[in-house]
Amino acid sequence: MNNKVINTIILEKALKVREITGSTLCTRCWGRIFSQDIEGTNNHERGEYIKQILAKNICENDNLINDYCYICDNIFQFIEKGLLNDIKKYLENSEIEFSTFLVGCRVPAEIIQKEDYIYSKLEDEPESIKKEINREIGKFLSLQMGNEVDFDNPNLVIMVDFNTNMTPNLEIQLNPLFVEGRYRKLIRGIPQTKWPCRKCKGKGCEYCNYTGKLYMESVEELISPQIIKEVKGTESKFHGAGREDIDVRMLGNGRPFVVEIKEPQKRTLNLKELENKINLYAAGKVEVSNLKLVGKERRSQIKTSSTSTYKVYRAIVDLDKETSNDDLKILSSLDVIEQRTPLRVSHRRADLIRKRRVRDLKVKKLDQERLELIIECEGGLYIKELISGDEYRTQPSVSSLLQNPARCVELDVLDVQN
Repeated sequence: MNNKVINTIILEKALKVREITGSTLCTRCWGRIFSQDIEGTNNHERGEYIKQILAKNICENDNLINDYCYICDNIFQFIEKGLLNDIKKYLENSEIEFSTFLVGCRVPAEIIQKEDYIYSKLEDEPESIKKEINREIGKFLSLQMGNEVDFDNPNLVIMVDFNTNMTPNLEIQLNPLFVEGRYRKLIRGIPQTKWPCRKCKGKGCEYCNYTGKLYMESVEELISPQIIKEVKGTESKFHGAGREDIDVRMLGNGRPFVVEIKEPQKRTLNLKELENKINLYAAGKVEVSNLKLVGKERRSQIKTSSTSTYKVYRAIVDLDKETSNDDLKILSSLDVIEQRTPLRVSHRRADLIRKRRVRDLKVKKLDQERLELIIECEGGLYIKELISGDEYRTQPSVSSLLQNPARCVELDVLDVQN
């Protein structure tokens, strides 16, 4: 198809648009309507081409060729003449640190309605005005500030609201920052996360001494505040790869965790220095290691319990009666365990029967009625119930195999593979 025929088709379409609108359009809106018909680097370039064709084929004094835009009411002029620089200055003057961003916008409903009406009459589906606005603001900021547009996981989202009498309202959404590491809990008696008072639900009452908490400290509260302070965030959420009971230590190389920091002003961190600050603050109680920045996908990945992962425990076990070394040999038969949800967590966990494997078990007799067990098992196995039997809800168990009631009196986690 030669250029003359193409221009004739384009002219016919342009005249039809004029007939539909009863007016003309700004250069960018002309270009957007013809984005699928004309090659070009941008809609402004296409729009100039359309206006040239119209100028050659209609009276030059035709008052339908003017600066008013029927579709956008000259939003693009407003953007180009001041808004782009205003956004740039706002970001430069703020204390927000970011390397990636995404632009979004809200435009008056009548603009969308007019655009949709024209497209329906043309039986065409060019891109929307919102998409072009987002792209043009994004291109400008990327070139001027050196930041990259990221559609999947931007550091911040810039929302421009044009529903305010053509004085756009600028909203900045700071997306969370995720810091991963491993923690060791060196003492017993502190939970992994904040534990609200069960009576007042965190509001504060006489039962909790008006603290709103059952326990004054937690692993979360010993780690997260230092990270919030460092990145100038507002709040945090702690995500662990499972959790140990309050009376259980987490030793070895530690348990994986991710701290999610809301609205961080800063994203560049000296992670080794941060690690030292946390360890100094939590000295003797909690230690962290291997801190690193990660994507949001790690938040859910580390919380997914899988039978392909394993944990190693050390348990001190008291027996009701004496046992011999020969009696203990039967414990090597522990393999596949069928475990109904333990009584102690049945109020908050689904009542299910889970199958988990004991991969290895080493027994050391400390005295006639006390054992040390080193247990390597699949993730999700409840160790205290593996020992006690939990009123026959766990089968087999140390108690059932020895035919000797057994109780875990001390438990440590030695390794968490994740």
